[in-house]
Amino acid sequence: MSTQRLRNEDYRDYSSTDVSPEESPSDTLNNFSSPGSYQRFGESSSTTWFQTLIHLLKGNIGTGLLGLPLAIKNAGILMGPLSLLLMGLVAVHCMGLLVKCAHHFCHRLNKPFLDYGDTVMYGLEASPSAWLRNHAHWGRHIVDFFLIVTQLGFCSVYFVFLADNFKQVIEAANGTTNNCHNNETVILTPTMDSRLYMASFLPFLVLLVFIRNLRVLSVFSLLANVTMLVSLVMIYQFIVQEIPDPSHLPLVASWKTYPLFFGTAIFAFEGIGMVLPLENKMKDPQKFSLILYVGMAIVSALYISLGTLGYLQFGAAIQGLYQSVKLLYSIGIFFTYALQFYVPAEIIIPFFVSRAPEPWRLVIDLSVRTVLVCLTCVVAILVPRLDLVLSLVGSVSSSALALIIPPLLEIATYYSEGLSPLAIIKDALISMLGFLGFVVGTGVTLYELIQPSSAPIFINSTSAFV
Repeated sequence: MSTQRLRNEDYRDYSSTDVSPEESPSDTLNNFSSPGSYQRFGESSSTTWFQTLIHLLKGNIGTGLLGLPLAIKNAGILMGPLSLLLMGLVAVHCMGLLVKCAHHFCHRLNKPFLDYGDTVMYGLEASPSAWLRNHAHWGRHIVDFFLIVTQLGFCSVYFVFLADNFKQVIEAANGTTNNCHNNETVILTPTMDSRLYMASFLPFLVLLVFIRNLRVLSVFSLLANVTMLVSLVMIYQFIVQEIPDPSHLPLVASWKTYPLFFGTAIFAFEGIGMVLPLENKMKDPQKFSLILYVGMAIVSALYISLGTLGYLQFGAAIQGLYQSVKLLYSIGIFFTYALQFYVPAEIIIPFFVSRAPEPWRLVIDLSVRTVLVCLTCVVAILVPRLDLVLSLVGSVSSSALALIIPPLLEIATYYSEGLSPLAIIKDALISMLGFLGFVVGTGVTLYELIQPSSAPIFINSTSAFV
C-alpha cells in the first residue's frame, strides 16, 4: 500500500481509549489508511472538557509513576525534584508547540485536524531547506517509528512489572512470619525466576490483545482506572506517615546515575502522542490549551510529590509495597496492556493485512498481534530490570517525541515567517538537551545492562515503597 494511497483513504481514530467504533479495525480492512490520520467525529462523539482532562490524566499515569522514587534516588533529594519540575515545564511547553504548529497548518491547509506525523511532515515541507522539503514524508515515518518503539516499550515494561509484583506477592504469601498483627514477613520463600512469570503471562496477554474492538476494551479501561486509583490512594496514605529525617540523604547524587534519572523521568512525562487526538475529540477545542496546562500541572505535582515522598520515606532502602496494593495496581496494568498495544497495532497490522488475500486477513491480523506480544515478552526477558527498561525506552524514544522533535518542528514551521532569534535559540537548546539525554541516557543504560554496578538495586517499580 503506497504512502499516497494511505493518505487519501479514510481513517478512523483509534488512538484514544474513549473511542468506541461500532466495528473493530478488522471489519474495515478495506479502509485502512495512514496511521494517525484523524478526523472529527461530530458532536455525538465529542468529549467535554472534564472527560478530556480525565483522559489526559489517565494517559500520563502508569508504571512510570511508580518508578519515580528510584529516579529521585538517582538524582538526589534536592536535584531530583528540581529536575522533575524543570522537565515537566519543558515537556508541557513542547506539547504546546506541537498543538500550535498543528493549528497553524490546519488553518493554512484548510484541514479539520492533523496528527503528530502529519504536522511534522507539513513542517518539513514548509522548511527553508530544499532537501528537507523533498524528504518531508520521512517526518511521518520517523514519528511512527518512535511511537511504535515507545508503545511497545511500555508493553515490555508491563511484562516486567507484572512478573516482579506477582513473584513478590507469591513469595510473601508463602513466607513465614513472627508478627501476625503487623503481618511482617521475616523469611520469603523463593519461587521460580521472574522470567518464568513473564512467560506464564504471555498466553493471557495474547488472548487479551485479540480483542480488537475498543468498545469492549473500554470496559477493561474502566476497571484499570478504578484499581489504579485505589492503589494510588493507598500508596499516598502509606508514604505520608512518619517521614524520617532526610538529612542523611544526598542532596545531589553521583553524575554517573543522573542519566538513569533522565530516562525514567522522560518516560513518565511522555504523553505527547495523545495530545492532538484528545484535542480533536473535544466539543470545544479552543479550551484544550487550558486543559493541557491544568492536567499536566496535576500530573507534575503527582510525580514530584510521589517520587520525593517515596524516597524520603525509605531512602536507599527501597523494599516492597503492601501486597494488596501490588495486586490492585498489577490488575490495572494488565488490562492497560491492550490499550497501550492498540496504537502500534494500528500502525503495523494494516501493512500486512492489506497485502493478504481476503480469506487470510483475520489469520494474518491475529498472527501479527501474537508476534508483537511475543516480541515485547522477549525484550522483557532479555532486560528483566524494570528501572533499566524504563530508562532505555525513555532515553531512546520518549526523548525524541517529547523533547527533540517539537522544538525543531517550530523552527521549520515558522522560520520563513520570521521566527524571532530568541525563539530559535530556545528551541535549539531544548532539542540539544533532549539529544544529550538521548545519547548519554541510552549509553549509560546499555553500559549498566552489560556491566551492572555492584551496588544493590531494587528493580521493581512498586519497590519504591515499603
